Amino acid sequence: MTNSITETIGCDLGDKVSAIYLVSSDGKTQRDSVKTTRTAMRTFFTRPRAHVVIEVGTHSRWVSGLLEELGHRVTVANPRRVKVISASDSKSDRADAELLARLGRADAELLAPIKHRGRAVQADLAVTKTRDLLVRCRTKLVNHVRSVVKSLGERLPRCTAESFHRRTHELVPMELEAALVPVYETLERVEEQIRGLDRKIERVIAKKYPDVDVVSQPNGVGVLTALVYILTIEHKERFKSSRMAGAFLGLRPRRDQSGNGDPQLRITKTGDPLLRRLLVQSANYTLGPFGKDSDLRRWGLKLAERGGRNARKRAKVAVARKLAVLLHRLWVTGEVYQPVGYCRRGTAAA
Repeated sequence: MTNSITETIGCDLGDKVSAIYLVSSDGKTQRDSVKTTRTAMRTFFTRPRAHVVIEVGTHSRWVSGLLEELGHRVTVANPRRVKVISASDSKSDRADAELLARLGRADAELLAPIKHRGRAVQADLAVTKTRDLLVRCRTKLVNHVRSVVKSLGERLPRCTAESFHRRTHELVPMELEAALVPVYETLERVEEQIRGLDRKIERVIAKKYPDVDVVSQPNGVGVLTALVYILTIEHKERFKSSRMAGAFLGLRPRRDQSGNGDPQLRITKTGDPLLRRLLVQSANYTLGPFGKDSDLRRWGLKLAERGGRNARKRAKVAVARKLAVLLHRLWVTGEVYQPVGYCRRGTAAA
């Protein structure tokens, strides 16, 4: 296999079959297709070194790893950042494969390329996402029980989601036992699974991610949020400036500036949704009644006082964005966080 790139290949990854569009160095083109399996991909791409362009998706992680193993140059395009792909009015597998190939041949940077996390980091992140899924399932089950009981004119007492199945089971009306006993059994099992994942996360942190202690210093940022933050970004050297962390996680407002017009838009919501949600929850705690005094809390409360129906919501997102920047700064420097006066020292450009 030669070191020089002989062709550019656009590969639109399908769940079962992937569309292929090849452009040779002399401009000749060819269409093809290949099954989206390791064996078929390895057979097709055992060829002279090429520049292969694929879209980020379910199969892009293992496909990009396989192609790099075979010696190809791989670009993983982010369609959310490339409107010519995401907003095309004639989308099809064949058309997307051609578009990927031609954009990759012109300038790969036009595709806003992304880099996948390592397998070990992705596996650890999957543990936290499984826990999050179980917590959300528990919430839905608890809400279902409360709603059904309320429909009969009864109410269950307030309590934590963790203790709900223990504290309320005996209070369920007799006529609802048949309907809700399976739910309570599921809640008990889900709670056991969550506790097991919590223990696993603690072991993972102690063994592999000591920086969690540094990142979780600000009040309201728990070890789970800190771990997901580290796993999502993976390398603290990813950003030239800590300011880039907020945009990377989708907490930067969209922009549609034209002439004198610069309207206030919603955040981009790019990046990992779990981490963004955890940062917003941390911001909510920071601004809430249990939040401790800090420059960040003062700034957020002052922003919320500006009035308007959505002032509190905007303040919460703004604090989450500043938290994203602050956590990266702490991760990079490893310094001790001072809640009051930290920004004035010029170490946390948020």
